[in-house]
Amino acid sequence: MAHWTERAQQINSLLRKLPVWAIWIAGLVPLGLLVWDVLNGQTGPDPIRDIEHRLGRTALYFLVGGLAVTPLQRISRISLIRFRRALGLIAFTYAGLHVLAWIWLDMGLMWQQALNDVIKRPYLFLGMIAFLILLALAVTSNDLSMRRMRSGWKDLHQLVYVAAPVVALHWLWALKVWERWPLSILAAILLLVALRPLIPRPLRWSSKPNGEKITVKTTS
Repeated sequence: MAHWTERAQQINSLLRKLPVWAIWIAGLVPLGLLVWDVLNGQTGPDPIRDIEHRLGRTALYFLVGGLAVTPLQRISRISLIRFRRALGLIAFTYAGLHVLAWIWLDMGLMWQQALNDVIKRPYLFLGMIAFLILLALAVTSNDLSMRRMRSGWKDLHQLVYVAAPVVALHWLWALKVWERWPLSILAAILLLVALRPLIPRPLRWSSKPNGEKITVKTTS
């Protein structure tokens, strides 16, 4: 595994040269594509539904990307930690746009009806719970909040492991059918959540002197 360790170090060296703002630019690409499709009338027979769903899906994809950072580092030694905050904030940005599109385009800014729908429709209730969690995480996703909240900051941000599967369930419930892709995303989220306690520390790959038998250990 020495070869892979060297490769991981090379990858990490390249990643350190990548500015965080590049992640934000990449994160805006799906929004740009959506705006292009809207302006060119390529959003299908139900444009409002397409806008809402694409924004929601994109939020979930970036949320999954953020969840994958820690398992990736622990298993492969490739570190994307410095990009995790950006991934989370991009996910929240798309979630906010998703909610805004629903309230503005779908509900016509009829706040009372929107509130009634949230209460009556379980999938909307789940979606709003997840959005409120993401809002709390986004507002406190800064160094000042980390210093002021201390250990409470970490406890609060553990809620991302609740928000992600709730978002996936919101998506599945909204579709009203069990489609393969949303189910695959939910399965991936549950796997990432499970890997956190299963692999609590980075793996350390080592080989016996004869170079044949390989063991896996965890480093403290």
